[in-house]
Amino acid sequence: MRKLLDGLYFAAGAVAALCVLAICVLMIGQSILREFGVRTGATNDVVAWLCAAAAFLAMAHAFKHGDFVRVTLLLEKVSAPVRRVLEIVSLVIACFAIGYLAWWATRFAWESYKFNDIANGLLAIPLWIPQTTFVVGSWLFFIAVLDEMVLVARGARPTYVTSVEERHAHGDFSSDI
Repeated sequence: MRKLLDGLYFAAGAVAALCVLAICVLMIGQSILREFGVRTGATNDVVAWLCAAAAFLAMAHAFKHGDFVRVTLLLEKVSAPVRRVLEIVSLVIACFAIGYLAWWATRFAWESYKFNDIANGLLAIPLWIPQTTFVVGSWLFFIAVLDEMVLVARGARPTYVTSVEERHAHGDFSSDI
């Protein structure tokens, strides 16, 4: 099960990276095509959807690798047992908040599908298509937080902490900006 979940997080992160690459290609292509008088109006719609897709699809991967901002002032001052309890409490709260987000994202996309909501821009496609990345990313993020909560409740150190420590041990401080 561990390999499956880690594979899902990695795959979603890879798709998010491909979205960022597609944004780059579209923006450069749009700039070049404008110089030749080619209209590229729908590109802006696609870039906006890709930005949202990249953000939401990357959340689970970023969370599990310690790339979210954490304020650890209190955690550094308390004992290990108290720190573990605080981690679990914060993960339980996060599960509820992100589960709520995922549920509403799903409902939102379903309503777009049900009412055949079409994009208002130059590219008229059903809105549920780009909204699907919001749904998938939200549910993957919920699963990642739930996964982390179970690990910490079973006595393991949080993956988002050990991942950062491993990078630091190898001299990689790139996420500490």
